[in-house]
Amino acid sequence: MYTLIEIETVNSTNIFAKENIEKLKDKTVISAEQQTHGYGRFQRKWISNISENIYCSIILKPENKKHLINLTQYLCVVLCKTMEDYKVKSQIKWPNDVIVSNRKIAGILCEKSGTNGFVLGIGVNLNIPASALKEITQPATSLNLETGQKINKKQFQEKLLHNFFQNYDAFIEKGFGFIKEDYIARIKFIGKKIYISNEKNKKIEYIAKSINDDGSLLVLNQEKKELKIITGDISLQ
Repeated sequence: MYTLIEIETVNSTNIFAKENIEKLKDKTVISAEQQTHGYGRFQRKWISNISENIYCSIILKPENKKHLINLTQYLCVVLCKTMEDYKVKSQIKWPNDVIVSNRKIAGILCEKSGTNGFVLGIGVNLNIPASALKEITQPATSLNLETGQKINKKQFQEKLLHNFFQNYDAFIEKGFGFIKEDYIARIKFIGKKIYISNEKNKKIEYIAKSINDDGSLLVLNQEKKELKIITGDISLQ
């Protein structure tokens, strides 16, 4: 179903995947014990020195590229369903963060690379001591803290990748509509006031109205005008 490459230490699984994408085949997964330069959206640093967490990237080279903009949203749904096996209810912070108890537990990043390849990276906090959360600059949590027990990394990663590839081909064919119901069910801010940061990092207030059929966010501005948001960094305060 997929090829797994395991690395002890790497600068970033996404960087490694992008540098080697031409010689690695479709559905190759790069998994690392540690990253020295892990990053997320907007080049934000991702703490990556705990070997019992998930740091991995998936190389994808589908012929049908129509729905690739929604890959991160598909993986969000897959991750939420995987965590439900551990009796943990998670939610999605549009477009591609997963949170538990209003704290971030995972981040996802998709990057185009080469002529026909895409790299889908994910970091999941599986096993973090409560004291180590102080190093993270935003409210964060970990699956071990939510369940009260250590999480088997290999078992979790196998579940996650199995769930991802089980319906991947159907998603590539059908797009966001294939996951829309599951995705919206895990969005908590529809109908509420939200703030979206612009390019100058200034927060602008909106009301979140709905998620469109293409995965974009429909909002109302302060003049009650509908706007379609393709990407952005949102917060509730």
